[in-house]
Amino acid sequence: MTTNPTTGTTEREFTSLGDDEIQQIADRSAAAFETWRELPAGERAAALARTAELYEKRSDELAQTITTEMGKPIKQSAGEVQLAADIYRWYAEHGPDLLETETLDPQGASESIVQTRPVGPLVGVMPWNYPYYQVARFVAPNLLAGNTIILKHASICAASSALMAEILHEASVPQDAYINAYASSDQVADLIAHPSIRGVSLTGSEAAGAAVAETAAKNLKKSVLELGGSDPFVLLDSADLARTVRIAARARLSNVGQACNSPKRFIVLDGLYDDFVTGLVEQFENASVGDPTDPDIQVGPLSSVDARDTVAEQVRTAVDQGATLHTGGQALDGDGAFLQPAVLTGITPDMDAYREEIFGPVAMVYRASSVDEAVRIANDVDFGLSGSVWSTDTAKAAEVADRLEVGMAYVNEHGTTLPGLPFGGVKRSGYGRELGRWGMGEFVNVKLRRTSSR
Repeated sequence: MTTNPTTGTTEREFTSLGDDEIQQIADRSAAAFETWRELPAGERAAALARTAELYEKRSDELAQTITTEMGKPIKQSAGEVQLAADIYRWYAEHGPDLLETETLDPQGASESIVQTRPVGPLVGVMPWNYPYYQVARFVAPNLLAGNTIILKHASICAASSALMAEILHEASVPQDAYINAYASSDQVADLIAHPSIRGVSLTGSEAAGAAVAETAAKNLKKSVLELGGSDPFVLLDSADLARTVRIAARARLSNVGQACNSPKRFIVLDGLYDDFVTGLVEQFENASVGDPTDPDIQVGPLSSVDARDTVAEQVRTAVDQGATLHTGGQALDGDGAFLQPAVLTGITPDMDAYREEIFGPVAMVYRASSVDEAVRIANDVDFGLSGSVWSTDTAKAAEVADRLEVGMAYVNEHGTTLPGLPFGGVKRSGYGRELGRWGMGEFVNVKLRRTSSR
């Protein structure tokens, strides 16, 4: 069922997958693979191009659906719909070239070539925080490559997952080439174990990723994991600190702070620290919190009351352990899963907040006495998704960015995601890459064919 986190009311209920249907959908996906893989890449690309067009045509409906089911502010919902459309269109335009056969140095034979072939049915396990975008970055390259998909979305995204399936099928992706499954965690494990399934991609929590990776490994299936993050935002200097603070606040509060690659830790050199904290607190206190269907609202509810309460408890624990709370951190009275945005300082390595991911509108600000100390703080966590460095000296900032232990490092921007750029992390943020040619390369058979003249 889908519960509106703005009002706390149940909007719709959906029928869950029966245990007796697991074998059936795996077999359906396998059968569809035999025909889908044989279509010319151009025909599969045309289906993705039509998908992009339908996303844009139905943008209002798609945006309203996720605003209702997970609370994303409506302008941000519309932006996510467009990003998903851009991803489908990018693979429609560039994907066929990425599948072209590559001719190698023959190395003693008459011919050595590498072919890119699909591997078969895949399972995708997707989270609720970016319902369309995170599905698109898995589905688009793999459908284009000729794989088939069984998609298990987060339970709170039942309505948007149904819409995505409807659009793909309308765009001429066969019913069984993309199957939307309202499955449980145990059923996902059974699917991964099924002999027809060739791989699994998960975006979600560390616990979910570890469980899926274990099941995949036991069954000799490839997995790609995009997990949590505690991204550093390293501020070395600024020609316009007020503007930098506004960018920092907007980045942290986007999607109500519920983004794996959100800048969660702001590491600021001594000379700017006090003014940065003052400015960030002001920005957080002035951020409008309320009904996400209102286009003027910046911060909507968290995805659920449980999620809101978890973040509030993390803030309370940080304060109990000695951190300073400058503003916010409390649940708002009334219906819905609203939390006042919070700013924490004085966090030390012995506190829980130093190591864990806070998945909500909470900023943690650290003081650094030098660039070396800033880099040490930035890398002193188990996560390694992305990070950013901010300075008027871009060459210096690039040198610092190169020292960050992350999968994506940015200079004077944070969290930029585009269809042609690789997305993924290191350490406990997961493994594998999505988007661009890298996303196309995860679930394909890179097949060598070598021909000798004798």
